[in-house]
Amino acid sequence: MASPLHRALDKVRLPYRSRRFRAALDIQPRADLVGIADPTYGGYVVPASLLREDSVVFLCGTGTDITFDLELISRFGCRVLAMDPVPAAAEYVAQAAADEPRHEFLPYALWNEDTELTFHAPRVEGYISHSATDMHGTEVAFTATARRLATLAAERGVGHVDLLKISAEGSEYTILDDVLASGIPVTIIAVEFATPVKPAVPLAHVEKLTSAGYQLVAAHTADYNWKLTFVRT
Repeated sequence: MASPLHRALDKVRLPYRSRRFRAALDIQPRADLVGIADPTYGGYVVPASLLREDSVVFLCGTGTDITFDLELISRFGCRVLAMDPVPAAAEYVAQAAADEPRHEFLPYALWNEDTELTFHAPRVEGYISHSATDMHGTEVAFTATARRLATLAAERGVGHVDLLKISAEGSEYTILDDVLASGIPVTIIAVEFATPVKPAVPLAHVEKLTSAGYQLVAAHTADYNWKLTFVRT
Protein backbone atom coordinates (compact mmCIF):
# COMPACT_ATOMS: atom_id res chain seq x y z
CA MET A 1 0.00 0.00 0.00
CA ALA A 2 1.22 3.52 -0.75
CA SER A 3 2.66 5.21 2.33
CA PRO A 4 1.81 8.81 3.34
CA LEU A 5 5.36 9.73 2.26
CA HIS A 6 4.84 8.24 -1.21
CA ARG A 7 1.55 10.08 -1.61
CA ALA A 8 3.12 13.37 -0.49
CA LEU A 9 6.03 12.93 -2.92
CA ASP A 10 3.66 12.14 -5.78
CA LYS A 11 1.76 15.38 -5.23
CA VAL A 12 4.99 17.30 -5.80
CA ARG A 13 6.89 15.31 -8.40
CA LEU A 14 4.09 14.14 -10.70
CA PRO A 15 2.90 17.63 -11.79
CA TYR A 16 6.54 18.68 -12.29
CA ARG A 17 7.38 15.60 -14.36
CA SER A 18 4.21 15.95 -16.40
CA ARG A 19 5.08 19.52 -17.35
CA ARG A 20 8.61 18.52 -18.33
CA PHE A 21 7.37 15.58 -20.35
CA ARG A 22 4.76 17.63 -22.20
CA ALA A 23 7.25 20.41 -23.00
CA ALA A 24 9.60 17.92 -24.65
CA LEU A 25 6.99 16.52 -27.04
CA ASP A 26 6.72 17.48 -30.69
CA ILE A 27 2.99 17.05 -31.31
CA GLN A 28 1.72 17.33 -34.89
CA PRO A 29 -2.09 17.20 -34.70
CA ARG A 30 -4.37 16.06 -37.52
CA ALA A 31 -7.77 17.40 -38.56
CA ASP A 32 -9.44 14.00 -38.12
CA LEU A 33 -8.64 13.44 -34.44
CA VAL A 34 -11.51 12.43 -32.16
CA GLY A 35 -11.61 11.61 -28.47
CA ILE A 36 -13.06 8.20 -27.67
CA ALA A 37 -14.26 7.78 -24.05
CA ASP A 38 -12.72 9.63 -21.08
CA PRO A 39 -8.96 10.27 -21.52
CA THR A 40 -8.48 10.69 -17.76
CA TYR A 41 -9.09 6.96 -17.37
CA GLY A 42 -9.75 4.56 -20.24
CA GLY A 43 -10.11 6.85 -23.26
CA TYR A 44 -7.73 7.90 -26.05
CA VAL A 45 -7.60 10.22 -29.05
CA VAL A 46 -7.58 8.48 -32.44
CA PRO A 47 -7.66 9.58 -36.12
CA ALA A 48 -11.20 8.78 -37.25
CA SER A 49 -10.42 8.62 -40.96
CA LEU A 50 -8.07 5.64 -40.42
CA LEU A 51 -10.64 3.38 -38.76
CA ARG A 52 -13.55 1.53 -40.36
CA GLU A 53 -15.69 -1.57 -40.07
CA ASP A 54 -12.98 -3.99 -41.22
CA SER A 55 -10.18 -2.49 -39.12
CA VAL A 56 -7.96 -4.86 -37.13
CA VAL A 57 -7.96 -3.61 -33.52
CA PHE A 58 -5.98 -5.00 -30.58
CA LEU A 59 -6.54 -3.44 -27.15
CA CYS A 60 -4.04 -4.30 -24.43
CA GLY A 61 -5.33 -3.59 -20.92
CA THR A 62 -9.03 -3.30 -20.12
CA GLY A 63 -9.08 -2.91 -16.36
CA THR A 64 -12.65 -2.27 -15.28
CA ASP A 65 -13.51 0.24 -17.99
CA ILE A 66 -14.20 -0.81 -21.59
CA THR A 67 -15.98 2.36 -22.66
CA PHE A 68 -13.15 2.93 -25.16
CA ASP A 69 -13.67 -0.55 -26.61
CA LEU A 70 -17.43 -0.23 -26.86
CA GLU A 71 -17.35 3.29 -28.31
CA LEU A 72 -14.89 2.15 -30.99
CA ILE A 73 -17.30 -0.62 -31.93
CA SER A 74 -20.30 1.70 -31.90
CA ARG A 75 -18.64 4.46 -33.92
CA PHE A 76 -16.72 2.44 -36.51
CA GLY A 77 -18.51 -0.92 -36.51
CA CYS A 78 -15.23 -2.80 -36.08
CA ARG A 79 -14.48 -5.92 -34.09
CA VAL A 80 -11.94 -5.59 -31.28
CA LEU A 81 -9.68 -8.08 -29.54
CA ALA A 82 -9.16 -6.95 -25.95
CA MET A 83 -6.89 -8.54 -23.40
CA ASP A 84 -6.03 -8.22 -19.73
CA PRO A 85 -4.33 -10.79 -17.48
CA VAL A 86 -5.99 -9.61 -14.24
CA PRO A 87 -8.72 -12.05 -13.14
CA ALA A 88 -10.94 -9.23 -11.86
CA ALA A 89 -10.75 -7.57 -15.29
CA ALA A 90 -11.94 -10.78 -16.97
CA GLU A 91 -14.91 -10.94 -14.59
CA TYR A 92 -15.80 -7.33 -15.33
CA VAL A 93 -15.53 -7.65 -19.11
CA ALA A 94 -17.65 -10.83 -19.14
CA GLN A 95 -20.54 -8.74 -17.84
CA ALA A 96 -19.83 -5.38 -19.51
CA ALA A 97 -19.47 -6.87 -23.01
CA ALA A 98 -21.99 -9.69 -22.63
CA ASP A 99 -24.30 -8.18 -25.26
CA GLU A 100 -21.59 -7.14 -27.74
CA PRO A 101 -20.46 -10.05 -29.97
CA ARG A 102 -17.88 -7.86 -31.71
CA HIS A 103 -15.91 -7.61 -28.44
CA GLU A 104 -13.55 -10.57 -28.00
CA PHE A 105 -11.63 -10.90 -24.73
CA LEU A 106 -8.54 -12.94 -23.90
CA PRO A 107 -7.13 -13.25 -20.34
CA TYR A 108 -3.63 -12.61 -21.69
CA ALA A 109 -0.85 -10.10 -21.23
CA LEU A 110 0.94 -8.59 -24.20
CA TRP A 111 4.71 -9.17 -24.03
CA ASN A 112 7.82 -9.80 -26.14
CA GLU A 113 7.58 -13.59 -26.01
CA ASP A 114 4.98 -16.31 -25.58
CA THR A 115 5.38 -17.33 -21.96
CA GLU A 116 3.94 -17.23 -18.45
CA LEU A 117 4.45 -13.98 -16.53
CA THR A 118 4.25 -13.17 -12.84
CA PHE A 119 2.29 -10.07 -11.91
CA HIS A 120 2.84 -7.88 -8.86
CA ALA A 121 0.12 -6.29 -6.79
CA PRO A 122 -0.73 -2.58 -7.19
CA ARG A 123 0.77 -0.12 -4.74
CA VAL A 124 -2.67 1.01 -3.59
CA GLU A 125 -4.93 -1.70 -2.20
CA GLY A 126 -8.09 -2.13 -4.25
CA TYR A 127 -6.62 -0.91 -7.54
CA ILE A 128 -7.14 -3.19 -10.53
CA SER A 129 -3.82 -2.69 -12.35
CA HIS A 130 -1.01 -5.19 -11.73
CA SER A 131 2.55 -4.96 -13.04
CA ALA A 132 4.72 -7.58 -14.73
CA THR A 133 7.73 -5.30 -14.23
CA ASP A 134 7.12 -4.83 -10.48
CA MET A 135 6.78 -1.06 -10.80
CA HIS A 136 6.19 -0.49 -7.10
CA GLY A 137 8.20 -3.24 -5.38
CA THR A 138 5.14 -5.19 -4.25
CA GLU A 139 4.40 -8.88 -3.73
CA VAL A 140 3.60 -11.34 -6.51
CA ALA A 141 -0.16 -11.67 -6.93
CA PHE A 142 -0.62 -14.22 -9.75
CA THR A 143 0.81 -15.67 -12.96
CA ALA A 144 -0.81 -15.37 -16.39
CA THR A 145 -0.31 -16.24 -20.03
CA ALA A 146 1.57 -13.71 -22.16
CA ARG A 147 1.63 -13.45 -25.95
CA ARG A 148 3.47 -11.43 -28.58
CA LEU A 149 1.48 -9.23 -30.92
CA ALA A 150 3.05 -11.20 -33.78
CA THR A 151 1.64 -14.43 -32.33
CA LEU A 152 -1.87 -13.05 -31.94
CA ALA A 153 -1.83 -11.61 -35.46
CA ALA A 154 -0.60 -14.89 -36.95
CA GLU A 155 -3.26 -16.88 -35.09
CA ARG A 156 -5.92 -14.68 -36.69
CA GLY A 157 -4.36 -14.64 -40.12
CA VAL A 158 -3.83 -10.87 -40.26
CA GLY A 159 -0.73 -9.19 -41.64
CA HIS A 160 -1.29 -5.74 -40.21
CA VAL A 161 -2.94 -3.95 -37.29
CA ASP A 162 -4.94 -0.74 -37.73
CA LEU A 163 -5.03 0.20 -34.03
CA LEU A 164 -2.96 -1.05 -31.11
CA LYS A 165 -3.75 0.33 -27.67
CA ILE A 166 -1.30 -0.37 -24.84
CA SER A 167 -2.08 0.20 -21.17
CA ALA A 168 0.26 -2.20 -19.40
CA GLU A 169 1.61 -0.79 -16.11
CA GLY A 170 5.28 -0.56 -17.04
CA SER A 171 5.31 -3.27 -19.72
CA GLU A 172 4.66 -0.73 -22.48
CA TYR A 173 8.38 -0.30 -23.20
CA THR A 174 8.98 -4.03 -23.70
CA ILE A 175 5.84 -4.33 -25.84
CA LEU A 176 6.73 -1.35 -28.04
CA ASP A 177 10.25 -2.66 -28.62
CA ASP A 178 8.87 -6.02 -29.70
CA VAL A 179 6.24 -4.47 -31.98
CA LEU A 180 8.90 -2.42 -33.74
CA ALA A 181 11.26 -5.40 -34.00
CA SER A 182 8.54 -7.73 -35.31
CA GLY A 183 7.97 -5.67 -38.44
CA ILE A 184 4.17 -5.95 -38.22
CA PRO A 185 2.68 -2.80 -39.80
CA VAL A 186 0.68 -0.99 -37.12
CA THR A 187 -1.08 2.14 -38.35
CA ILE A 188 -2.11 3.70 -35.03
CA ILE A 189 -0.43 3.18 -31.65
CA ALA A 190 -2.21 4.61 -28.60
CA VAL A 191 -0.04 4.07 -25.54
CA GLU A 192 -0.22 5.01 -21.90
CA PHE A 193 3.13 5.54 -20.21
CA ALA A 194 2.61 4.65 -16.57
CA THR A 195 3.72 7.08 -13.88
CA PRO A 196 5.55 7.83 -11.69
CA VAL A 197 8.56 7.71 -13.99
CA LYS A 198 11.23 10.17 -15.04
CA PRO A 199 10.35 11.82 -18.39
CA ALA A 200 13.57 10.59 -20.02
CA VAL A 201 12.30 7.00 -19.95
CA PRO A 202 9.17 7.42 -22.12
CA LEU A 203 10.84 10.15 -24.17
CA ALA A 204 13.44 7.61 -25.30
CA HIS A 205 10.61 5.46 -26.66
CA VAL A 206 8.94 8.44 -28.29
CA GLU A 207 12.21 8.90 -30.15
CA LYS A 208 12.28 5.21 -31.10
CA LEU A 209 8.78 5.47 -32.55
CA THR A 210 9.63 8.66 -34.39
CA SER A 211 12.74 7.07 -35.86
CA ALA A 212 10.62 4.11 -36.98
CA GLY A 213 8.34 6.39 -39.00
CA TYR A 214 5.64 7.28 -36.49
CA GLN A 215 4.28 10.78 -35.97
CA LEU A 216 3.03 11.92 -32.57
CA VAL A 217 -0.43 13.40 -33.24
CA ALA A 218 -1.99 13.71 -29.77
CA ALA A 219 -0.96 13.71 -26.12
CA HIS A 220 -2.94 13.77 -22.89
CA THR A 221 -0.49 14.40 -20.05
CA ALA A 222 -2.31 14.41 -16.73
CA ASP A 223 -0.30 13.93 -13.56
CA TYR A 224 -1.18 10.24 -13.25
CA ASN A 225 -1.24 9.12 -16.87
CA TRP A 226 0.56 10.12 -20.05
CA LYS A 227 -1.38 8.98 -23.11
CA LEU A 228 0.11 9.44 -26.55
CA THR A 229 -1.24 8.63 -30.01
CA PHE A 230 1.11 7.87 -32.89
CA VAL A 231 0.33 7.39 -36.58
CA ARG A 232 2.60 5.49 -38.97
CA THR A 233 3.50 7.79 -41.85
